[in-house]
Amino acid sequence: MKLPNADRAVIAREKLYDYLLSSAHPIGRFKARFFARLGYKSDTWQRFEADLRAQHLSQDAQLAATTEFGRKYEIRATLKGPLGPSELVVGVWFIPVGEDKPRFVTAYPGGAR
Repeated sequence: MKLPNADRAVIAREKLYDYLLSSAHPIGRFKARFFARLGYKSDTWQRFEADLRAQHLSQDAQLAATTEFGRKYEIRATLKGPLGPSELVVGVWFIPVGEDKPRFVTAYPGGAR
């Protein structure tokens, strides 16, 4: 199944620029190294957003959890970076109760948790 309303997905700049692509973030810096190998950097975070939308949101999603707060989905798919390499990446999305737009939570290497 596709992520519901994927065409209206919200990806906050802060999630990419200040977290996943930040070499200074206490947790995100480890993910930033992974994404840098693919060619993603904080100063070109828009490319990362565009590739997530084009390459990930078009793939199948799995419902990972349902809580009183909403539904969490995961998309496991290959992401081809601007430098050419491809890696399996897990994207996590959340749809809060009472809303219909999925919100980007995080992404990480496909083998990590």
